[in-house]
Amino acid sequence: MIPIRSGRRLIAAAALVLFLPASLALADSSIKRIHSTNFGIDQGEIEEIKAQMQAAVDGEFLNGALLLVGNSEGVGVLESVGLLSPENPRPVNQDSIFRIFSMTKPIVSVAIMTMVEDGLMALDDPVEKFIPEFADGQVMDRETGALRPVERAMTVENLLTHESGLIQAFFSPNSELGRLYGGELSGDFDNREFAARIGGLPLFFEPGTAWHYGHSTDVLGALLEVVDEKTLDVVLRERIFDPLGMDDTSFVVPRRKAYRIAEPIHGAMGDNTIPRRMLSGGGGLNSTTGDYVRFAEMLLNGGEYRGARIIEEATLDAMLEPKIGDTVSREFFFYGDAGDWGLGFHLQPTTDNPDGPHNFGWRGIGGTIFIIDPENDFYMIYMEQKRGGPQSPFNANAAQQVVYEAMRD
Repeated sequence: MIPIRSGRRLIAAAALVLFLPASLALADSSIKRIHSTNFGIDQGEIEEIKAQMQAAVDGEFLNGALLLVGNSEGVGVLESVGLLSPENPRPVNQDSIFRIFSMTKPIVSVAIMTMVEDGLMALDDPVEKFIPEFADGQVMDRETGALRPVERAMTVENLLTHESGLIQAFFSPNSELGRLYGGELSGDFDNREFAARIGGLPLFFEPGTAWHYGHSTDVLGALLEVVDEKTLDVVLRERIFDPLGMDDTSFVVPRRKAYRIAEPIHGAMGDNTIPRRMLSGGGGLNSTTGDYVRFAEMLLNGGEYRGARIIEEATLDAMLEPKIGDTVSREFFFYGDAGDWGLGFHLQPTTDNPDGPHNFGWRGIGGTIFIIDPENDFYMIYMEQKRGGPQSPFNANAAQQVVYEAMRD
């Protein structure tokens, strides 16, 4: 059961403002070095991993990359290679700023669960309760394009599990609805305008009956704004970033920090120093490894980071319960029959047993990934910037593989 703690966060936030800003309280580095053998990884294995990363840079697949492995005791692996860009020949390090794209989604999902704890919304609340445009939803028949009324209202939980019926043109380019999304959702919207626009469009399937990646977490970002009556950047700062001391995580990179931005060698990425009206809850954040360590360690530690409790352990446990049941189609699930999905996180088996144990986390389309492995007591963060171009010999998938192989040798 998810605990309801109405008012707890308001009191805690007031205490921080009145007595000690979180950024000062957590001004110490998030990265405390410990020996890699704490994770079963020896120096020879680290050198081999770094050589593989360097080969990807030398082959001009990447400008640079960083790999980190840590737990609540400290960081045992922190290896970086390459430069931020040819035009900015500074080395990649823990303070380099990356576009984390969909690694935004778990942050937004945790923020939603803090509101559930605070009694401001419930998982079974219909989305139309907060965004009226989602009332009177319709489902589009994939074969004929015919529309019919939904049989059940889309809920907050449906958004968290990607079982909402919302898709995204990029992930369904050949469908009629994907093409409709591509036209109707192009434009300069803020979060609430975007949610209102997508709320008036048909769904790809009946909510709760299938998994499909899409704009679900963008709508969650709008929900946060409606309920808190603040813009998403402020909501996340108050509920996540300030308590954790994530001072370098934002939707827009300040110009004074632009010299720390990592750039891709392949694939265009937008200028993340330019403000946008839409603060995408599905993929709009920029962050550093040093910042994301704080979020990852909080998750590994049951919802608390160095005395700052973000969510209760019971809430996090609820987020890690598998949600793709027997009645939910896996046709569009990225991992087919393997693994599952919780409330905002992937759940992937760490052994040959499909029932677990599982790690959890998510990745960004620009090459970043984080995983939390409670069974083996570690988290991993891998950062690069790449979108398109030739397949790199080292990437987010390879990072997971080499870390697990090194631990098991």
